[in-house]
Amino acid sequence: MDFREFFYVQKSDRTVMFTLLTVAAVGLLLFFLLGGVNRSSQLAEVDSTMVDSGAVAHGTDRWTSRRDNRGYYYSEEASGGSQTTHHLFPFDPNTADSTELLSLGLRPWQVRNLYRYRERGGVFRQPKDFARLYGLSVEQYRELEPYIRISADQRPASTLFPSSSYDDYGEPAASQRPARDTLLYPRKLAMGEHVELNTTDTTQLKKVPGIGSGFAKAIVAYGARLGGYHSVVQLMEIRNFPESALDYFSIRKPQLRKMNLNKLTLEQLRKHPYLSFHQARQIIDYRRLHGPLNSLNDLSLLPDFNADAIERLKPYVEF
Repeated sequence: MDFREFFYVQKSDRTVMFTLLTVAAVGLLLFFLLGGVNRSSQLAEVDSTMVDSGAVAHGTDRWTSRRDNRGYYYSEEASGGSQTTHHLFPFDPNTADSTELLSLGLRPWQVRNLYRYRERGGVFRQPKDFARLYGLSVEQYRELEPYIRISADQRPASTLFPSSSYDDYGEPAASQRPARDTLLYPRKLAMGEHVELNTTDTTQLKKVPGIGSGFAKAIVAYGARLGGYHSVVQLMEIRNFPESALDYFSIRKPQLRKMNLNKLTLEQLRKHPYLSFHQARQIIDYRRLHGPLNSLNDLSLLPDFNADAIERLKPYVEF
């Protein structure tokens, strides 16, 4: 067998192989050319402040501040030794611009942090608040602290008034407080004081301890439905009424509005709290079948009227 025949490749295959090798060579060339440019461009585009902040994040202090014999401060990069001269002067961190802050020796990323703090509504009200600036070192703060000047407009508004105007809890002193609103917060009755249950209004009722606007309205409304109260114990028929409030009510001369059981209609009878619909219906049926009622004893003949029901109705009926 001829040795050359072993390495023989057809013309079509040689064309394909040559094409693939050419493409591979061009690809490698582009990779090295474009890859190198991309790395350099990425490095150029990286913000130097990001590099600084990264150094701070990893705990490596790349910048130190030193003072020369002329009183000027300069920043020195630990690795390269390059120096950036800056000087100190009075400044207000609430209003200082980036040029002033950089001149004081702050790094650009620290300046951006200060701007973000102010954009979010942050305010430096006293020099020590400046220490909250993210990324500020103890050394930087100690150097800048004597030069911090906070404008009077940034101080708390409470400083406009004498300290004697406030108590120990920051509330206005008693002499500075407005007069108590007796309509919204009425003075409560003392033990032994009373209100007349049938003639009082909601304003007076709210003076009773434990009685607010809700119970005051309920007392008046329930008394109107009854036709007047004949006993303060009737207040306990109001849902969740506080029993402790009963001692503050009195009834001197009860003037009750009575209902005539022989004249009222079904709708009028059923409106009274002491008559249910079925009881009112039985009264109407009794009048239709037997004529007018003569006394409460006639009600005892009706199935829904027991002794307690008749006793409750007694002060409110007439014939």
